Amino acid sequence: MNDHLFSGDSFKNIVSTKKYSRSLDGKEFIIELNNWAEQASGSVLVRLGDTLVLATAVMNPNPREGMDYFPLSVEYEEKFYATGKILGSRFIKRETRPSEEAILAGRFIDRSIRPRFDHRMRNEVQIVVTVLSIDDQNDPDVPGLLAASLALGISNIPWNGPIAGIRVGINEGKMILNPATNERNSATLDMIVSGTGDRINMIEAGANEIPEETFAEAVEWGFNFIKELINFQQDIIKENGLKKTEVPLLEAPAELQNLLKEKFWDKIESAVYQRDKKDMHSALAVVKEEWLKSASEANPDSFKKGPVDLIFDKAVDEIVHKKIIEKGERPDGRKPDELRELKAEVGILPRVHGSAIFMRGQTHALATLTLGAPGDEQIIEGMEVRTKKKFLLHYNFPPYSVGEVKPMRGPGRREIGHGALAGKALLPLLPNGEDFPYTMRVVSEILSSNGSSSMASVCGASLALMDAGVPIKKHAAGAAMGLMLNKKGEYKVLTDIQGPEDHHGDMDFKVAGTRDGITAVQMDVKIEGITHVMLRDTLKQSLKARLEILNFMESVLDKPRPELSPWAPRVTTLKINPEKIGALIGPGGKMINGIIAETGVQIDINDDGTVFVTSVTKEGMEKALALIKQTTRELKAGDLLEGRVTRILDFGAMVEVGPRQDGLIHISELAPWRVERVTDILNIGDVVPVKIKNIDEQGRVNLSLKDVPGKYSEEDIEKGRAESRQNNDLGGPRGPRRGGDHRRR
Repeated sequence: MNDHLFSGDSFKNIVSTKKYSRSLDGKEFIIELNNWAEQASGSVLVRLGDTLVLATAVMNPNPREGMDYFPLSVEYEEKFYATGKILGSRFIKRETRPSEEAILAGRFIDRSIRPRFDHRMRNEVQIVVTVLSIDDQNDPDVPGLLAASLALGISNIPWNGPIAGIRVGINEGKMILNPATNERNSATLDMIVSGTGDRINMIEAGANEIPEETFAEAVEWGFNFIKELINFQQDIIKENGLKKTEVPLLEAPAELQNLLKEKFWDKIESAVYQRDKKDMHSALAVVKEEWLKSASEANPDSFKKGPVDLIFDKAVDEIVHKKIIEKGERPDGRKPDELRELKAEVGILPRVHGSAIFMRGQTHALATLTLGAPGDEQIIEGMEVRTKKKFLLHYNFPPYSVGEVKPMRGPGRREIGHGALAGKALLPLLPNGEDFPYTMRVVSEILSSNGSSSMASVCGASLALMDAGVPIKKHAAGAAMGLMLNKKGEYKVLTDIQGPEDHHGDMDFKVAGTRDGITAVQMDVKIEGITHVMLRDTLKQSLKARLEILNFMESVLDKPRPELSPWAPRVTTLKINPEKIGALIGPGGKMINGIIAETGVQIDINDDGTVFVTSVTKEGMEKALALIKQTTRELKAGDLLEGRVTRILDFGAMVEVGPRQDGLIHISELAPWRVERVTDILNIGDVVPVKIKNIDEQGRVNLSLKDVPGKYSEEDIEKGRAESRQNNDLGGPRGPRRGGDHRRR
């Protein structure tokens, strides 16, 4: 073995490292540049506490031909070893499909960095963020964004960065930077915000009905720390950054651009400004087909589908911006702050526990609510989160909702993200588990989409919950706000954006909440970002829209129905001594499984002795509760019970007074007279009332039959005593009366 290969000097040659650090509000970010992933265009390690992430950036040197979009992919990789635990199912002990938390973290990073690329690029770019180590206090998403930004910044990949993101929490009225996990759980605001040095370009937040003003202040407070991280990155990039590669950008010849402006501009404007989405798409398709034909004839040598499509889309973009900013004219004729027509109906599906359809223009969401037992909760065991979820909101976006034909392969990133946002909006309004122990699953089926479908899901889900009789505190509603901004800095905020305003607009700002405040926010941009003034204007306009929607929803159903659906299961809660849990379960689950089989109920038991019984029938519920109470009853002296005789002994009888619980009736306790033989009074199989005389220190139960009120009448007593005297006079058998307690246990 060559020992010199492992000397200190040689190791320094193998691993080349530079370290930088910056402390924000007492929490230190440590940046490490090394050659671990030396074949990537850029790679960076970021550490916060004991959470460590690696981000790599790679660009394909050759553009992809025929692409009509910029091919950027962001992958967020959870590695189970980062937790120091072997996770996974019993049969698969490795990472498979990404968890919901990983998908949401990947979307957060993607939505932050994507606007800073020139979207005329056609070279594939891939960002991979890998979580290498994780503690239980620092979430990897914020360090992951910082690592991705720096990996792009020091690479040769053309990118207009850096950007940075931080998490802001509000706990007991105090703002906290990058709150720890335990602080986030009790926070009234949990928000991630990212941006450039002077613009906000991404927000993701959940809140407990906080005012718009408080939300804006939290963004502004956190933005000061974003600026610090931007300056920190710029110093590192200046020292370590590679020269940016010049890549070809999708461009079209000037003559084609002039041709479109001279002959097709008015036609495009007329096609875009159609009130109906189908009419607009049909009109645009006709104009575009004519344009493609003219462009190919005008310049057949330079004609390519991509550049010509790009010119056409850019023209639509300019037309929509100009008309809205200068004249306030939207494609469907609405004013900038006007909602589309609202319609809704509840209780529309038979057998479903709660249902509603909510329509806002051509966006239609069908929401259903299913109630289940506490044990139906979703168990989540991931790298970052190990918990149970009693409230699930799933969002589906089938291709027919936009008139398309596509393969249906389950929910993608967009569906996961929209479902998480809508669920976050409703979470603060749900009843607590003690008052309402059900597991709740809401599904939003988007039947028709023309913008703002996630916010329609919030509205539909709120109505479905009330229709089911779930005691939510109040309605939640939401709308997607848009922005049109020109080069002069003039802008218009748009309420309830749809089709062309979403696709060609500069911002998608979804705000959901109640009359009393915000519960969820999600913002993306296609431009550099928005200012704090734009943020406040948007929040003000969104509140006006939300109140209008809430007025409408309350006119449809203003409070939860007083009773649950007849098709919903009923859940009854009772408390038992935790020491009796074993008795209720029985050996190998025999006891609890027997009750379930006999009654048809579902039984869930908490470690604290809370028992949940879920049944779809009243009879099954009553029978199950009786059996559980009988099985777990706390016996004490003086209790009156009923039991079955299981054994006859010389000195008494054993009586089963509960599952796996016997008691002894001593022969002297059988009757208020002298009993010669136990079988004179009892036989095996008899069911008799008994009274607990006492329970000794070893837990043995001593019973009495003679002390049961009403068991023997005065006539019975006198007759029994007479027979006893007669037996004595005749010299009847008087076998030895055994003393003590000789029960076999």
